[in-house]
Order: sequence, then C-alpha cells, then structure tokens
Amino acid sequence: MINKKHQHVLFSFIMALLMSGIMSLSISSLNSGFVEGLVHIWLRTWVFSFAVAFPVIIVVSPMVTALMNLLIKQDL
Repeated sequence: MINKKHQHVLFSFIMALLMSGIMSLSISSLNSGFVEGLVHIWLRTWVFSFAVAFPVIIVVSPMVTALMNLLIKQDL
C-alpha cells in the first residue's frame, strides 16, 4: 500500500492517466475518424497528453482545492 502522505501524487497520476486517455481518444477519433491505425494514433497522443496532464494536475489541483474551500459553505 502507498503511504497517505503521497495521496496527492497518486490522485494526480490516476486522474491524469484516465483523463488524458479519454480526451486523447475523443480528439483523435474526432480529427481522424475511425480509421485504420486509430489505436496507434491514440496511444501516441495519449503518451504526449499524459506527459502534459500529470505535471499540470500536480500544480493546479492545490489551487482548485483552495478555490473550492472559498466557494463551499462551511457548516458551523
């Protein structure tokens, strides 16, 4: 099991993996259509997308959490 102090990194990794995979497949199929070799195109774009998404999520998610804490009404 992974230590709880690494939860942010693990969450970011899984979120980046799933979102970059879904988005790269969506965009690849939209741009190319369902052509032969789509899986190769998708996997190539997925690697690039993940390489961008993971560090972005690491940096941006603490800011999103802070913003959410400002916007969500705290129960007293």
